[in-house]
Amino acid sequence: MKFTLHKTDSQSKARIGTIETDHGPIQTPIFMPVGTQGTVKAVDQHFLKKDIDAPIILGNTYHLFLRPGTDVLQQAGGLHKFMNWDRPILTDSGGYQVYSLAANRKLIEAGVEFRSHIDGSKLLFTPENVIDTQRKIGADIIMAFDECTPWPCDKLYAEKSMHLTHRWLKRCQDQFQNTEGLYGYKQALFPIIQGSTFLDLRKQSAEYVAAMGCQGNAIGGLSVGEPHEEMYAMTDLVCSILPTDKPRYLMGVGTPSNILECIALGIDMFDCVMPTRNARNGMLFTKNGTINIRNKKWDRDFSAIDDQLTPHYSKAYLRHLIVAKEYLAAQISSIHNLKFYSWLVNTAREKINSGEFVAWKSRMVKVLDQRL
Repeated sequence: MKFTLHKTDSQSKARIGTIETDHGPIQTPIFMPVGTQGTVKAVDQHFLKKDIDAPIILGNTYHLFLRPGTDVLQQAGGLHKFMNWDRPILTDSGGYQVYSLAANRKLIEAGVEFRSHIDGSKLLFTPENVIDTQRKIGADIIMAFDECTPWPCDKLYAEKSMHLTHRWLKRCQDQFQNTEGLYGYKQALFPIIQGSTFLDLRKQSAEYVAAMGCQGNAIGGLSVGEPHEEMYAMTDLVCSILPTDKPRYLMGVGTPSNILECIALGIDMFDCVMPTRNARNGMLFTKNGTINIRNKKWDRDFSAIDDQLTPHYSKAYLRHLIVAKEYLAAQISSIHNLKFYSWLVNTAREKINSGEFVAWKSRMVKVLDQRL
């Protein structure tokens, strides 16, 4: 993997660059649709390429390990071939499930003991077998195993967790360096910075991660309930420490305004389930704010959902599909929201390039979270 930084905004830390992988280039800043189980929910791969033009999507190690299983994926030739996707893939290591499945897991030095959410069977994820699993899945960018701390948490817990994540990172890096990819193309390992919302811990973790010299770096443990101001403070600090010649990935973020604010702080890569999850519940993102298409006010609005992004269907028609619980509703609304997120980062790149980013961002964040 190679990262080329093309330009940094003169009024902020916003950047444009290119990540080159064996499955193609990724222009940054980028939003990556989440395809947890080898599918972006309700969206066919054809639409991901043709309509949304997603250059990269995500998979999740924990979920893919359980279903369909690494034996199936390896026999298929990796996740790319299994799901008929010839562009880059990034896999989360399962560290988020350490947080989200807290009731069904136990942390030990070796790793994490899980109970499967599917059948209750006992699992042990270690830094070593998580790397091995991601080798079998075959993603272009793979994540180190970490503990994503909850918010709020006390400082003693956050510090203990951070040091555990660092020890696991060293084991991940050793395993990564001692193994090879299985499908004839290169993989890149990204470590994850933790430290909750404590500035001194975030600084310590960022310095530790930066010293590892990996091909890119990620920021975890944010967007877990903390105030946005704290997210921005942690992100700003970490970006001031991380090397400028490596891509920076802020995991699990977020709302359109979160993304614009964090682009301004120097983040290159984002992912979040919000555009597709909210779409399935009838929440649409637009340049003028968010629309709850379930509301009665839209039942006779025959104007296009969006003149530019989704011109072929009316608000009234989509509301009808949502209320009638038709499957097509999830597809139309999910494609719309992903097209909007794609438009958002594409326009951010254009504005950084033209020197208009800060003024544009300031205008946009005032309207993006409005309810229409």
